[in-house]
Amino acid sequence: MKVLFVFYVPSGGMDTINRLRCQELRKYGIEASCLYFAWGAGMQNQADFPIYITNQDAEIKRILEAGQYDVIVVTTDHKSFARFRQLGYTGKFVLEIQGYGPKEVARQQLTQAIPYVNAYASALLNPCTPHIAALFQELFPNTPKYNIPNCFNSEVFTYRPTNKLPHPVIAWLGRMEDNKNWREFLNIGYQMSFYVPNLVMWMFEDANLSIPSEREQYDKMVADLQLHNRLLLFSNVPNVEMQYYFSVIGDSGGFMCNTSKVEGGPLSVLEAMSCKCPVLATHSDGVAITIKHNITGKNYTLGNIPEAVAEGLSLIYDHELREKIRENALQMLKNEFNPHAYCMSFIDMLNHI
Repeated sequence: MKVLFVFYVPSGGMDTINRLRCQELRKYGIEASCLYFAWGAGMQNQADFPIYITNQDAEIKRILEAGQYDVIVVTTDHKSFARFRQLGYTGKFVLEIQGYGPKEVARQQLTQAIPYVNAYASALLNPCTPHIAALFQELFPNTPKYNIPNCFNSEVFTYRPTNKLPHPVIAWLGRMEDNKNWREFLNIGYQMSFYVPNLVMWMFEDANLSIPSEREQYDKMVADLQLHNRLLLFSNVPNVEMQYYFSVIGDSGGFMCNTSKVEGGPLSVLEAMSCKCPVLATHSDGVAITIKHNITGKNYTLGNIPEAVAEGLSLIYDHELREKIRENALQMLKNEFNPHAYCMSFIDMLNHI
């Protein structure tokens, strides 16, 4: 069976998710490829399967005709269904939602998708994100739905022993946009620095996806809080190298901080856990299936900086709890997000449609 995964741009979580599942599904006889409408920084990451970059109808038509795909999984862009039909594709469509950011945006976009889903989609797919699953049920009562946690290969992307840094590092990963909530991370780091004077802050982003107005506000806030001497900003780190950064952060006594207002199924949380880097996160929708407070990570209430600081200090100074969280998170990751379980569920969906 042949599958094509479609998204706007190969960057961040979607690039990682697509590379992972294309590689893993091949072990089960599924030949998978990817189509993106524009270039993205994820193209620096190695792949041993076809990846196409084009938004030209003539080129897409050639790809579809040559590929003879049984199923096309389109992430977010529901309008592609009608476009691909017009280009001659006659196979099955699946609409996948990994996340829209704010819940009101998700409702708005999925409401607009109703005629497209009803006319073209054979199934709906999401990584067990509660608010997306609820919208699926409300808006598409007659379309088959599949809630499959994203897969993760903890044997390939894993902890790497490093030289321990003399200072704890707290890290943030995301796009410079409101939903990823970079402002909250800067405030948390600023407040924590009063208790941890040698604290270092790392931020990982894709500068290509940065919103100019947000970048200007970021620069101003860093200057206002006088964070220049403790803050490092990284852009477009190759995915394979992130396992070393996460390992360093974990061994430094620090943690990853996910401040998002709403999340789908963030792969960065799983990547951190696999490298024994504990995670402090808002109790947002998709994160809740991975982080159980004081068991596999730590949660704090969105917007509550003092609470976030207290939980962060606990992660740094309560060594027994910290080690328990690191061990529990890694075990949970291996049990609940393993590639075999994902592939079996995904193939079950393919067989049913």
